[in-house]
Amino acid sequence: MLIRSDDLAQIVLRAARDLSSCFMRMEGPEATRGIRPFARRFEGAAEKLSGADRGFHHPSGLGDSSRSSSAHSGRRPGEDDSGGGPGSAPLPPGGSADPYPKIELHVHLEGTIRPERLLDMARRNGVALPADNVEALSALYRYRDFGHFLEMWRTTTGTMRTEDDFRRAVLDYALEAKSHGVQYIEATFSPINRNKWDGIPYPAMFDGVTDGIAAAAEHYGVTVRAMPSLIWGVDRDLAEECAQWAVRYRDRGIVGLDAGGNESARGDVSEFDRAVAIARDGGLGIVPHAGEAGGVQAIRDVLRWNPDGLQHGIAAAGDPALMAELVDRGTILRVTPTSNVATRVVADIAEHPLPRLREAGVRCSIGTDDPALFDTTLGQEYELAERLGISPASAYRAGVDGSLCDDAVRQQLRETGDAAFGATPG
Repeated sequence: MLIRSDDLAQIVLRAARDLSSCFMRMEGPEATRGIRPFARRFEGAAEKLSGADRGFHHPSGLGDSSRSSSAHSGRRPGEDDSGGGPGSAPLPPGGSADPYPKIELHVHLEGTIRPERLLDMARRNGVALPADNVEALSALYRYRDFGHFLEMWRTTTGTMRTEDDFRRAVLDYALEAKSHGVQYIEATFSPINRNKWDGIPYPAMFDGVTDGIAAAAEHYGVTVRAMPSLIWGVDRDLAEECAQWAVRYRDRGIVGLDAGGNESARGDVSEFDRAVAIARDGGLGIVPHAGEAGGVQAIRDVLRWNPDGLQHGIAAAGDPALMAELVDRGTILRVTPTSNVATRVVADIAEHPLPRLREAGVRCSIGTDDPALFDTTLGQEYELAERLGISPASAYRAGVDGSLCDDAVRQQLRETGDAAFGATPG
């Protein structure tokens, strides 16, 4: 019997993800560490196998038979663990729901670069890293606390030095995300750091990112949009310069302005008021990081900007009045479960505040944050979110409504979601 390479690839991918999912259900922090690099090797092998037989004729009817954790558990992909709730939907026509469509609104471009490519990039650009092989580098991605994570983020992400590095990062992540059913991505990147510390010109970074956006759509059919991130504590002049560059690239896929970094060192956020105004006047959205490690006050501080969404925002779960305000504002959070546990912002996945946010009516989309640094994928994050009561349909629709895309793209995403999960309730 002739077996297609695509079919074999799906078998390998399915085995890797089933192993990863199995270990994710185990208790304790060590349970999620050892298996993922192992599973990643399976995924890499599957990518090489996939399409190896392209050009040969195959009989029709050999479709993708892979299944998500929802299918293995007997639940439909649009249902919560309780069997209903917001976002519940019947199984899509035809029975198969994997890979069901996904949207990612919270991912840092610098944090998508897997260790192998990061080492290659560092060697090519003459950047010294604290490790010179994949195993040693991966071992550094175990964080004592949020401050330690930021230290490692700064150490590893400075390897991006050329226009092509930024373009390649967008293109590589689009391909990876496509394998998990991702239809649309909003990625952030940090040009202030690279310009200030490494002297990389703004046009090189913005051209690289936006060229990558165009290439991702052309080659992989994945819609990517991006936004630069201001860094808490930088001079207002640097923030305003970054905002001005963002506006110049609005017609090439730059859709918003972020602000992030060490929330505890954010200082007076009004220092960024002018930068935010520049972005707003230029037609961009505002989606700052807040309520990750900085507590409730960090969220209240940025509400002065009437943001279009919040990166993280999970601290709101400790303040019923703030959650009610977010619901009234229609603010959608961009939540990253694995990241929150890995940086010790949340002690354990079982204690994650997603269920409390959901019960209060706060809508949440799901992202990876820095998938390479946390050794995760959007597929794994959707599975975790489903365990916490956020159905794939609910996460997808929050992504549609919380995105900064134009109306035509949003309509297309809605139609994709309706086809996969059923028509939007109501």
